Amino acid sequence: MSPETKVAVHVDGRTLTLTNLAKVLYPQTGFTKAEVLDYYQRVAAVLLPHITGRPLTLKRYPEGVDGEAFFQKHVTEHRPDWIRTATIPSDSSRGRGTTVTYLVVDDLPALIWAANLAGLELHVPQWRMPGLRQPDLLVFDLDPGAPANIVDCCRVAEDLRPLLEAEGFAPLAKTSGGKGLQLYAPISGVTSEQASDQARAFAERLERDQPRRVVSRMTKALRTGKVLIDWSQNNGSKTTVAPYSLRARQSPTVSTPVSWDEVRACRRPEQLFFTADVVLDRVAKHGDLFAPLLRLPSGVGQRACWASSSSTGAAGPACRARRLRTCWAIAVAPSAPAMGSVTRAGSW
Repeated sequence: MSPETKVAVHVDGRTLTLTNLAKVLYPQTGFTKAEVLDYYQRVAAVLLPHITGRPLTLKRYPEGVDGEAFFQKHVTEHRPDWIRTATIPSDSSRGRGTTVTYLVVDDLPALIWAANLAGLELHVPQWRMPGLRQPDLLVFDLDPGAPANIVDCCRVAEDLRPLLEAEGFAPLAKTSGGKGLQLYAPISGVTSEQASDQARAFAERLERDQPRRVVSRMTKALRTGKVLIDWSQNNGSKTTVAPYSLRARQSPTVSTPVSWDEVRACRRPEQLFFTADVVLDRVAKHGDLFAPLLRLPSGVGQRACWASSSSTGAAGPACRARRLRTCWAIAVAPSAPAMGSVTRAGSW
């Protein structure tokens, strides 16, 4: 099938035109745009609750992960009228006094629409609307400076965890999908500025306790061989990659929730290296390891179409072959059930 082929599909009652489905977006592994869409449809049941109500920044790769990429905050004007948006005052130094119209992804059709733009990566703030810059999550981004790696991040995470728990927080971990690890904990009743101050205090405390292993400042010269505890992503204007988002690496890696047992056991980077198919297997086996973070305010997410009874399956070799032949396996892979209703309407 030609990479330029268009396919019309019905997604939970919405009609979408999908394009360039045979285009390879991950050249090293041959992972196509069709497979990106397939992944997002299959993981939607656990992904959507984490991004619902949050203004979304897409990182788009129209020519694949080896091509030019760009962050898109302002949602494109060429969009279906049912796409939800939110116009939010900018809090950045350059944009103060202006507004940004963000995409808000609360359901499967919007997620598939965004992925069809080659929006491989999904980035969201730590707050949900309508609570503008009133976070429901506290985040610590553990970023290793070479030659440190994710194994070192795990050791720092193990040391940071009891400090957080002693103050009443219940942290959970996920991989960044790259070389680092991120800790999240529910929080409430504070502003983004107050959350940043709290996170910074934890980071600086661990830096004082372990100066040879930990740094809390962004200065590159300080980071060699250490783990940066980046507390700044609690800033109300900043975003962090969403749980279950793909990452634009050589392989289709995923920012993956992990258990504390996995963090403790990690001794080699490859132990916490997860690609899309592996993540689907993990979700089918373990469910959403980040579910304890979900405390949706009343009314938020009522339009979302996920179902807790949905099962998520990984596509095996046979299903993958069918997917490549038919552009998208949703209509031809009943053995791998996923969230929502998607049917193929035709092609031209």
